[in-house]
Amino acid sequence: MARTGLEVQIAAIKALFFREMKTRFGHYRLGYIWAVVEPALHMSVMLLIFTYIRDRSMTGISYAVFLVNGVIVFSLFSHIVNNAMHAVNSNRGLFDYRPIHPIDTVLARAFLETVLSSGVYLFFMILLTLLGEQFVIVDLLTLVSATALLIILSCGLGLGLMVVSALYPEGTKPLPVILHTLYFLSGVLFPLYRIPYQYQYYVTWNPLLHAIELIRRSSIPGYEKYVMRDISLIYLMECTIVLLFFGLALYRTQQEEILRRE
Repeated sequence: MARTGLEVQIAAIKALFFREMKTRFGHYRLGYIWAVVEPALHMSVMLLIFTYIRDRSMTGISYAVFLVNGVIVFSLFSHIVNNAMHAVNSNRGLFDYRPIHPIDTVLARAFLETVLSSGVYLFFMILLTLLGEQFVIVDLLTLVSATALLIILSCGLGLGLMVVSALYPEGTKPLPVILHTLYFLSGVLFPLYRIPYQYQYYVTWNPLLHAIELIRRSSIPGYEKYVMRDISLIYLMECTIVLLFFGLALYRTQQEEILRRE
């Protein structure tokens, strides 16, 4: 019985997923351990620094739990975007096989990053709970919704950047600077409610901030009172739809040109 187009695409994405996993980690288990060690080192440095220089304005909130819900969420976003952007150039030889399309490589890489980030997030939350930190799922529906929207938003943006990178490589040069700027404007290290009220409006244009704050509100008891009032799941959804439409439209119109490039 002939397979449908969707079944063929799912099979292609599955094969690409395992290929990406093998390429990323090889045959050695230490490769998987590094997926945990990398964010652990990052958060350890931040904890050491901010334990001494931060103020105590978030009474009753664990800074370690606060930090995990910022670093890992931002890492998921940045890894999906970066890996999607380079998906074509890294897999160009595979496009000689008709069932495999550039968008499949983006989806496979995004799925791998989601699996890895979910595992790392659960590991650290269980570890922090065992160490006596307070971690409770306050709102599971919002947690899942915000995470899913963040992943889709990252895929939409990554898909658009993949097209730009394949056709105009110099056009993606500013991305590292933009990501570093977003790192500080998305509340990863400190809550942005402390920004003077007259400037908060401009900060909340950043949909990544909404995703991080919604995830924190859903998993940190008592954090609700520290969330900026303009944080909205609806706004995150609107930005996700716009970026996904932009990415798909750009991919649809330039797919043939991408495949013709050497």
